[in-house]
Amino acid sequence: MKAFRLDELEAERVANDGAYLQFLRERNMSVGLYALDAGQVDPQQPHRQDEVYFVVSGRAAITVGEETTAVARGSVVYVPAGVAHKFHHISEDLRVMVVFSPPEG
Repeated sequence: MKAFRLDELEAERVANDGAYLQFLRERNMSVGLYALDAGQVDPQQPHRQDEVYFVVSGRAAITVGEETTAVARGSVVYVPAGVAHKFHHISEDLRVMVVFSPPEG
């Protein structure tokens, strides 16, 4: 078993000066913590993997392809591989768990 604490992952992400911290990588998936602060621009480009976002905290909107929806703590969003997507209108610091399948990279 592998178990993680969100506060420890956030501290590690901050210590590494990055918006994204991959903390689990297995044969069929990888999982990371993605952080965008209020007002920040999301620099993402489409990925080659399917993704699932689980919003841990914060408020924003996300556009996936031509569709836009508001997200907040507890929101879950699926993004198919190769589809353009961005978080925007980030009104509260956003912390998002990201699952990639197959693994990112």
